[in-house]
Amino acid sequence: MSLRQDCEVIIQDALKQVRPDAAVCRTVAGMDFGPGRLVLVAVGKAAWSMANAAWNSLDRKPDTGIVITKYGHSEGPIGNLEVWEAGHPVPDEQTFAATGRALALTTGLNQGDTVLFLLSGGGSALFEKSPLPIQELRDITQKLLASGADIVEMNIIRKRLSDIKGGKFAVHCAPARVFSIVLSDIIGNPLDMIASGPTYPDMSTCEQAQAIIRKYGLELSAEASELIKVETPKQFHNVDTRVTGSVTGLCLAAAEACEKLGYRPVILTDSLTCQAREAGAFLAAIARYHQSAEESLAFLAGGETVVKLTGTGKGGRNQEIALAAAEGISGLEHTAVFSFGSDGTDGPTDAAGGFVTGKTQTVLQNQGVTIFDVLQNNDAYHALAQCEGLLITGATGTNVNDVSVVLIRRESDLS
Repeated sequence: MSLRQDCEVIIQDALKQVRPDAAVCRTVAGMDFGPGRLVLVAVGKAAWSMANAAWNSLDRKPDTGIVITKYGHSEGPIGNLEVWEAGHPVPDEQTFAATGRALALTTGLNQGDTVLFLLSGGGSALFEKSPLPIQELRDITQKLLASGADIVEMNIIRKRLSDIKGGKFAVHCAPARVFSIVLSDIIGNPLDMIASGPTYPDMSTCEQAQAIIRKYGLELSAEASELIKVETPKQFHNVDTRVTGSVTGLCLAAAEACEKLGYRPVILTDSLTCQAREAGAFLAAIARYHQSAEESLAFLAGGETVVKLTGTGKGGRNQEIALAAAEGISGLEHTAVFSFGSDGTDGPTDAAGGFVTGKTQTVLQNQGVTIFDVLQNNDAYHALAQCEGLLITGATGTNVNDVSVVLIRRESDLS
């Protein structure tokens, strides 16, 4: 097989292993939620697959419920659950409407009732109610995204501008019990940060939030500035939380897929958090250093890099990683670098990520495309499209961060 075929196999095999279905089924099967009402609320990019798995596994079906996911991520009706799609990575009117419906379904619950809360990455944009006007909230989100702020920094700010994040949804559901199943998309699985922690006590402080505002030069309205100063709930006792998946599992699954193809896998880290271009250059350096290897090697790095917008092009962090690596591996034989987001959508594009080889830079140069200029304009999508380097998976039903892979292939090792 070619390096591109190996890439496709690794992606598909890894994604199969990290879909939340089996883990959710194991978690809820046989559970007794008591005689009270059972309300299911699923939020995030993987909300549909998590809710569908739960519905099929529960001995007792929910009395009511709602699924809120990203546009294009629903796969149809689920029992009596309402299925909504909304905006991501920036909230929109559908976000507020769907969240309002979720709050209505969980209003007035009693101590004997239970909310089964299924949470995955993307929930910060998809699940929102704020005292601020929606356009102001959208503007703040867009500024943070453009600044290169990482997900933890963004969510520290989001929690203070929200009526449901930072544990406030759990407070809303009280005195009902909340059973929360979480698919983590943040390194280290900090429960107060995943989707901005709607059902978990907030561990961040007002001082941290104000430091982030200063760091990125955010200008907030008087109302938003006052909200930043308000402490979020620090403890409550009606929530039981289980984590069912993370980027560590994605790295292990991808490594297993590499090994099956004849590569010796090496997981470099599951905590990659630098700028995407820096990550690409680092992976290229790894590839160059190991060119003398006599066996086929695969180096893997999981995590979530960031992109600082310096242009007006189209792309995402995984596409920038791949394109930045193309410069460093130019001219290398039997070597490729690819990077993909496990949810199937990299930034505001229909691609999951990008794939490059030692020939990519030359192919683009022959078309008059300079990688440096492309990266300055954040236009990796169109450049990769010109060299057949886009990775398209569609919505995957999961969301556990990203993984980047260096492949060095030695034909003598592979069948």
